[in-house]
Amino acid sequence: MAASTDSARARDRNRVCGRFAPSPTGPQHFGSLVAALASYLDARHRGGEWLVRIEDLDPPRETPGASADILRALEGFGFEWDRAVRYQSRELGRYAAALERLSAAGAAYPCACSRREIADSAIQGVDGPVYPGTCRAGIPGGRAPRAWRIRAIDAPIAFDDGVFGPITQNVAAAVGDFVLKRADGLFAYQLAVVLDDADQAITHVVRGADLLDSTARQIMLQRILGLATPSYLHVPVAVNDVGDKLSKQSLAAALDIRAAQPTLIAALRFLGQNAPPDLRAEPPREILRWAIRHWNTRAIPRRRTLAAPGQAQ
Repeated sequence: MAASTDSARARDRNRVCGRFAPSPTGPQHFGSLVAALASYLDARHRGGEWLVRIEDLDPPRETPGASADILRALEGFGFEWDRAVRYQSRELGRYAAALERLSAAGAAYPCACSRREIADSAIQGVDGPVYPGTCRAGIPGGRAPRAWRIRAIDAPIAFDDGVFGPITQNVAAAVGDFVLKRADGLFAYQLAVVLDDADQAITHVVRGADLLDSTARQIMLQRILGLATPSYLHVPVAVNDVGDKLSKQSLAAALDIRAAQPTLIAALRFLGQNAPPDLRAEPPREILRWAIRHWNTRAIPRRRTLAAPGQAQ
């Protein structure tokens, strides 16, 4: 879908659009199903579109064939998306152009610091060491640029999350000047997600609470770039019996399409939705139709993490 069409959609004030944006680092598991389900139900309940975007910006972490596996799993669980699937790896030109605009405006700058140097001289913030601003006034002599950073605005960023309520964060104090383009030449998640949400005219972002602390950064970037800010809603992240997020690294089991009905029911209950037991006998798309009609964001547990079914509480 051309960007011009997406822009035209954005001018419709009554339009709603949500998205699911997985990284192809492995097969779909229960945790990623929860994120897909919450975003899908929220968009469809509001009568809106739902898009799928593959966030394939980090080749070293990606698993061959994972993107296709993710799409097959979504189809097997009854999900239907609008418009063509977007792949971030095909959008690098837009990211580069945005970084050039930020640099030209003095809002972004090159940085020569290594991770070790930052860790040795910084305090801890919400997402690791707070960048101390070493290269803000220019790269020290004899050093070569490694990454590109945004000049964080030293002011509170406030937003109202659909589950956690009012949130305020000063990005400069909590994170510092964060990376837009990494030392290995890859564009950072924060820049790419903001640009893609705007280009696809996303109005409602529903995702895991592990990204709650990133939201202020994204809103700050939106304001600097003159982009619209969507509404945000963060759901609990599914964790295993030792409290680790379900992922390839924590050896999370891949979704089994043959068990789609009970797994969907479990995901609905994880999200606080009171799915009746007799739904198990229905095909996945009928379960989703019921869930769309009965979607209740007030029932979502107000927790950052929650044990997945079968895990210790």
